[in-house]
Amino acid sequence: MNLRRKIGTRFWVQASVIGGVYAALTVAFAPLSYGPMQVRIAEALTVLPYFTPAAVPGLFVGCLAANIVSPYGVPDMILGSLASFIGAFFSYKLRKRSLLVPLPPVLANGIIIGGMLYFVYGVEPSLWIDMAWVAAGELLACYALGYPLLRYLKRHGRIFRL
Repeated sequence: MNLRRKIGTRFWVQASVIGGVYAALTVAFAPLSYGPMQVRIAEALTVLPYFTPAAVPGLFVGCLAANIVSPYGVPDMILGSLASFIGAFFSYKLRKRSLLVPLPPVLANGIIIGGMLYFVYGVEPSLWIDMAWVAAGELLACYALGYPLLRYLKRHGRIFRL
């Protein structure tokens, strides 16, 4: 069965729930969620494309909603949501290699958000350090929290069946 036939009510409900949980976690942990060294607890959810393609639009919209209250404004809404979409899309593409599923959000956010902080907001000391700080926070969220979540959900059945 192809993906086009799978997109229906269940898909959009899953995407909505994922987006809502992402936004709620980001805002609830706001002091950790925004800044040059951010550890967004919600980024642990970036492993969900392993289970369902609905996580791709869900994470995108959840990030967009969370970034409405970001101290970085419109650039973060656009670039942060783009980074989340790219990360989620490539996580979905890597779903056959579970150890790599958390990696695309680390790379996408490190490059895009690190670049945004440096070029748009002039965060010092350098582009590479800004990118490394963001990637380090993502690495913590995606691998220290997200990968154990992926393993737990794999072990306890597929709760995201389409």
